[in-house]
Formats: sequence, structure tokens, C-alpha cells
Amino acid sequence: MSHCHYHALSSVRKWGGEASDYLPLHQWFDKSKEILADPRHRALRHHAEGIFMLESLFGTTIVNADGREVPVRLIGEQHVMEDLGTIPSFADWARLIEPQAWMMRGQPKLVAVEANMAA
Repeated sequence: MSHCHYHALSSVRKWGGEASDYLPLHQWFDKSKEILADPRHRALRHHAEGIFMLESLFGTTIVNADGREVPVRLIGEQHVMEDLGTIPSFADWARLIEPQAWMMRGQPKLVAVEANMAA
């Protein structure tokens, strides 16, 4: 889905209430578009840990305008499934990052310490 509003409407179809009940949760997932305005932004929150982070920020459930209690984790799963068709782990995303030399700057010191310990 291209916009949080449509995710929120999808939530209304599933659990009732009003789009405004769900919009802040869906906006949280897509807030990373502020720093990367293409689908790669999803690597920051669109995964299993992101769904649990959503729950830790918004609580276990929300009560929608119809008075229905809705599990936040289900709303998060809905968002990720609608965008990706699956719920990846963060490791699934990280496996796709090709390590670069600048990412490894700390490694030579670690190798040197391990070599001294072995001696």
C-alpha cells in the first residue's frame, strides 16, 4: 500500500472503528520515509521486531471508536503483510546488506586482540 491512510481503512474493514483509530500506528511504520523515500525505508521497521516495538510503544491493545479492543500486534502484522506479503525478521533484511569497508573499521582491532590472546 502506498499510504498510511489506506492501511488505516483496511484496519477499519477488519476491526471496525474509524481510520483515525489506526492511523498513528500505521504512520509509525512509515515514519522512516523521512530519511529514505523509497521501499528500502521498510528495513527499519517492517519486520517481526518492528511489530513488537509497535506494541511496546502503543500498548498491547487499542480501543477503537466502536469500543472494540484490538491487539496492536495484529495491526502491525496487517501493515507489514500488506506491504511485503510476509513478515520477515530483521536478519532477513540484514542478509541483503553487502558489507562495505567503512562498516568494518572496528574489525582489525578485534582481530589483533584475538591473535594476541591465542599466543
